Amino acid sequence: MQGLELRSTTQDQSVIEAVTFLLDNEYRRGKWLPPTIELDFVSEAWRKLIKTHKGNNPMYLRRLFEICIFSYLATELKTGNICPKGYRFAYVEGSESFADYREQLLSWEQCQKSLQSYCEELDFPTEAEEFVASLKTQLSQLGHSVDKLCQKGDFISINEDGEPVLKKIKAKTSSTEAAALEKAILQRMPERSILDILCNVEHWLNWTRHFGMLSGSEPKIDQPQERYILTAFAYGCNLGANQMARHAKGKVTSHALSYTNRRHISAKKLEAAIRDIINSYNRFNLPKIWGTGKRAAADGTKFNIYENNLVAEYHIRYGGYGGIAYHHVSDNYIALFTHFITCGVWEAVYILDGLLKNTSDIQPDTLHADTQGQSSPVFALAHLLGIKLMPRIRNWKDCTFYRASSSDKYQYLEPLFGDVINWDLIKTHWQDLMRVVLSIRAGKLMPSTILRKLGTYSRKNRLYQAFRELGRVVRTMFLLQYIFDMGLRRQITACTNIVEAYNGFSKWLFFGKDGLITDNDPIEQEKRLKYLDLVSNSIILQNAFDISSIIRSLSAEGYVIKPKTLATLSPYLTGHLKRYGDYIVDFDNLPQPLETAMLIPIEPETQ
Repeated sequence: MQGLELRSTTQDQSVIEAVTFLLDNEYRRGKWLPPTIELDFVSEAWRKLIKTHKGNNPMYLRRLFEICIFSYLATELKTGNICPKGYRFAYVEGSESFADYREQLLSWEQCQKSLQSYCEELDFPTEAEEFVASLKTQLSQLGHSVDKLCQKGDFISINEDGEPVLKKIKAKTSSTEAAALEKAILQRMPERSILDILCNVEHWLNWTRHFGMLSGSEPKIDQPQERYILTAFAYGCNLGANQMARHAKGKVTSHALSYTNRRHISAKKLEAAIRDIINSYNRFNLPKIWGTGKRAAADGTKFNIYENNLVAEYHIRYGGYGGIAYHHVSDNYIALFTHFITCGVWEAVYILDGLLKNTSDIQPDTLHADTQGQSSPVFALAHLLGIKLMPRIRNWKDCTFYRASSSDKYQYLEPLFGDVINWDLIKTHWQDLMRVVLSIRAGKLMPSTILRKLGTYSRKNRLYQAFRELGRVVRTMFLLQYIFDMGLRRQITACTNIVEAYNGFSKWLFFGKDGLITDNDPIEQEKRLKYLDLVSNSIILQNAFDISSIIRSLSAEGYVIKPKTLATLSPYLTGHLKRYGDYIVDFDNLPQPLETAMLIPIEPETQ
């Protein structure tokens, strides 16, 4: 042991101190050891075995003490709480999946340079004691105030078995005005092919400028814009190079399309083109009626792929082999980011990545999801990153509500509450938690990396336990708010319905090969979803333009249109789109300038 220098990976040094104590007394041959070290970290059963008395003096039994400490040391090594200094075995340096995440973190000295400004930005205390005291006060006060509000039974009822039942929210009835406006718009929507829409968006934004040789040199192909549009359509709608070439009337060969995809277009270039479309869409005032852009929802949908590849797994809920397209969609309907992940992964691991990788002008700070989009560590990490995680949890009544202290008793909601939060655990590891968050903020690692690693090591990992304990606080406060705030519940449902509608809309556009992704390369599979987002967002932009133009025309004809009526519309219209036929790029058919439809006349609401 003397030749192996051990270090704790967190701020808890208790086992390291116990091992040091053993080494300091390794030459003792007596039966007892002096009780100069605390054993707070060992179980009560071990303490009863180890502690004894020599005369009137308390002592430790040396042999049992050694067995106890080494058993705890073995567990700490397995869970990653302790590691030998300089140890690299089982890790691949520089790898996201196999590197030791601790080597990717900023040092605490580096973190201290930005800690003050970061805490001020998010209104966090800068000391562990104050951070814990603030959360404890918030949890206690919120619990008692919600308990008092719920006593009338207007929001929640609790039956004799202690089971909570939420009061149902009345569904909004569709007005005749909204139905009439939707009908008028559908009748006037111009018929368009998907290729025409991609050409229009190219005229407006020149999104193909992001594509080109990966080396950065100028593309040495004839009519590169046309080639890039055909490639985006071929892969975004899943026709593939061969079928696209057969329908292009000799304009392009399958080899040319395949070459362009492999050598000229990457996932990063596709994300840059998508960002241009999102930013342009955000300049319209119609989407601002649909949503503020400060909220987004995440949800996954299965895409079929061949069994024999690295991503394919059998999905229990959906059935069949495939991968999950995990979409982040804004509350104003535009898709912000998409991951392609395996079916077996818990989707919440990637829920925060989509917001951090989104570099568009639309920057949500509130994130909705379903049950798969949440867990205690995810709640904690989202809170520390300044993201409000507000999911629609299917089995929320099975979640334990945690008390701020054992003295907190509730008159009405008492059956929902269980254990008390371990505030000492959060306080001890506050520095570790902030080190992780500031490292993520600095771009050293992604949230999915730390969430995946902590879940892989063991739930006995103390950093995992600290994240879980903090997450229990945040999730309890969210559930309390969820109980009494019917407006919040309605908002969560509306936003998650949007991302589910986007799943159906994008799959309708992914019509080639019956929606089967036939490439086994994970990089190419990810690109297919990026292409699909590019096509989907282009159509959403075009639909927003067309709807805005029609509204302007209707208003000029004397049609009175109110914001609440416009809020019922959606850009996920497909009835006017042509998916099939000959696919020819026509640059001579110029669209109207994009700015002509950005502003629409809106009749103010009457009081």
